[in-house]
This record gives sequence, C-alpha cells and structure tokens, in this order.
Amino acid sequence: MPLPLRITATPLLETGLVIAWSSGFIGGTLASMTSSIFLVLFWRFFLAALVLIPLALPQLRRMKPRDMGLHGVIGGFAMFGYLATMIAAIDLGVPPGTAALIAALQPLATAALSGTVLGERVFLRQWVGLAVGFVGVSISVAGGLDQAPLGGYGLALVSMACIVAATLIAKAKAGATPLLPALTVQCAVSATLFLPLAALDGGLLPDMTPAFGYAVLWFIMFSTLAAYGLYWANLARTSTTRVSSLIYLTPPVTTVWAFMMFGEPITLSIVAGFLVSLAGVWLARTSPSDKTIACEESTEEVAEVSCDF
Repeated sequence: MPLPLRITATPLLETGLVIAWSSGFIGGTLASMTSSIFLVLFWRFFLAALVLIPLALPQLRRMKPRDMGLHGVIGGFAMFGYLATMIAAIDLGVPPGTAALIAALQPLATAALSGTVLGERVFLRQWVGLAVGFVGVSISVAGGLDQAPLGGYGLALVSMACIVAATLIAKAKAGATPLLPALTVQCAVSATLFLPLAALDGGLLPDMTPAFGYAVLWFIMFSTLAAYGLYWANLARTSTTRVSSLIYLTPPVTTVWAFMMFGEPITLSIVAGFLVSLAGVWLARTSPSDKTIACEESTEEVAEVSCDF
C-alpha cells in the first residue's frame, strides 16, 4: 500500500524549505548592492501582495477581522522585524554565513519557549540534536565573526528573536487559516511597514537598474513565496522544534548558493559542518510522539493535507 500523502510530502516540503530559506541570505547580499535596501524590501512585499491578492481574494473575503489582525502581527514579526534587522545587519557587513549562524540560535530559543507557550514537550534526543546542529553551524561559518561592527550582530540577534516570536504565535494562534490569504495579509502588512523606511531612505520610486530588479525578483520568487509559504506549511504539519531544526541546514546551503552566484569557495569546514548539522537535524526532527503519529497515519488509506492552499 502506498504511503499516505502526509508522510511522503513532508520530507519534500522540508527539503524545499531549507533551499528556499537559504536564498534569503543571498537576497540580502544582492540587496546590499543597490542604492537602498529598504526600497528593495518595500517593492518585494508590495509586488508579492499584488500577485497574491487576486489569487486569494475569495478566501480574503471570508477571512475574519481577528484572523487578519493576527496574521498582520505574524507578518510584522516574521517579515518586517526579521528581515529589516537581518538584512540591515548584512548591509553593515555581517557575512551571510555569519548571519545564518546567529539565525541558527532560533531552534534553541524556540525549543526553550515552546514548552511554556505551546505545551510542546521537547525530548532529550531533540535537545541533543539541537545542540549538535548548532555545533555544525558553528563549524560551517568558523572564522567569520570579526568582519562587522558589534551593532550588526545586535541587529542579527533582534532578527532571530522576531522569527521566534512569529513562529510561536503562528503555532499557537493561527489555527486553520488557509496559507494563501494568510501569506497575502502578511505581505501587505510588511509592505506598509517598509514604506516609511523606504521613503526616508531616498524615496519610493524603484531604482531602474538590473541589480535592483534582480534583487526584488529573487526575493519575491525564492525568499517570499517559496520560503515563507513552505515555512508556514511545514509548521502546520509538524512541531515547532522539528521545523526550526531545519534552519541548521541553511548556512551550508547558503554557501552553495554563494558559490554558484558569486564564486565564493566551499571549504572543508563547510562540508564538515554540514554533515554535523545533518546529524543534529536527524536527531531533533524525530520524537516519540512523531513516531506514534506516523504509525497511526500509515494505517490510513487516504491522508489529508493539513495546509489548505
């Protein structure tokens, strides 16, 4: 008997999340090559919202004001707060790999808070996996921690706190809101929040250069529609600890992106760090409760997809 759709689809969604989430750090590098990083972010979310609104309009009309407000808050943290501070940190000189290392504190912070906020139990095996994963990330980006001012690292820490807050709120409160209208509201709110920053940073007219267009297009396709869509889809299917642990794989994948696009070398430490992180993610992604759920679902003939696209 074929495996249920829920079981076979989850690894594919998780793989897609790692690849797409890693693209954001490359997008930060591309945005730093333009005249205004905030202008890039404003147009990123403004155009993404324009693309999504016609597709989500029937569901948006049925969406309760409370749910709209909730996803506005989630978008404010996950997109505006997380990205404004992280991209600004990269713009101040924090290397993309180092930014990924600081972001990799997210799984530990999320696991530490998920018990109190969500009532999720984090098992010893998962704590070990999270610790191993962070060691792997540290190995991957070793030697890059002294290349930016202290303020850049402070912004990166604030960024990490924002995505942790958004993750916990989304898991605790988002309920059964379909992905498409939720993502639309988040993008629209984020565009609104980035608007004054872009205006103060030189105006709202787009910079008609290839670098600007490339950065905006990259962000929309890979780092917004794909990355955030897959993040929320995975979060709806599994635990916060399991989803957050995937962040440990983003630094080495970011390095592969950077190698393909900018010719940055892939070192032995990056390969070693990836292997260690992979072991940590394997430990952190499976808990006894996950196994029980998987066994129960494997007896079903038809499995439902938990995210309504």
